[in-house]
Amino acid sequence: MATLDNANPTILSESELATHRQRRRNRGDGCKRSGIRELLMAKPSYALDPFYMSDFSDTDSDDSSVEPIDEQEIYDLIAPISDPEHPLSLESLGVVKLQDVHLISPPDLTNPAALSRVLVELTPTVTHCSLATVIGLGVRVRLEQALPPSYRVEVKIKEGTHSQADEVNKQLADKERVAAALENDNLMGILKKMMKPCMET
Repeated sequence: MATLDNANPTILSESELATHRQRRRNRGDGCKRSGIRELLMAKPSYALDPFYMSDFSDTDSDDSSVEPIDEQEIYDLIAPISDPEHPLSLESLGVVKLQDVHLISPPDLTNPAALSRVLVELTPTVTHCSLATVIGLGVRVRLEQALPPSYRVEVKIKEGTHSQADEVNKQLADKERVAAALENDNLMGILKKMMKPCMET
């Protein structure tokens, strides 16, 4: 068996975790019919987003019933992602934290061309974590698939938490490297395992 980067990680207690908002609607079983490759490589599928309201249409007169996506909802999307080394969520290991999810929304949300920017800062469990890039990739893919196309996602290692943060951040920001990584069958297997808890919630 391979040596773990952090054989004894700190696990946050229930009281230290951010609270999760109740889901707006129940998700259908439609997302379970496709494989992870289709899930990760396909265009964004709103069926994967537990906050998407499929019965919403442009002709609805009551716009007050649709709330904009906020930091809590973004956090709820990524918190259950499983760590690749341990059978624990990124939330319980403190890798993702609500206060490290940042959302910059455009001033005019009614403008269809306006883009929102999401920044998630990750805190690896150890400063030499060799799977930081894989974890960041998992978070990025999850958000890109779950959020509407008007959201631009950036995932970074929090400053001062990893010895090679600059290199990891460069890899996570490079769209060509991300696309090439998703063609790797071994990596796809790891991502499938990491995403499984997200599909069960």
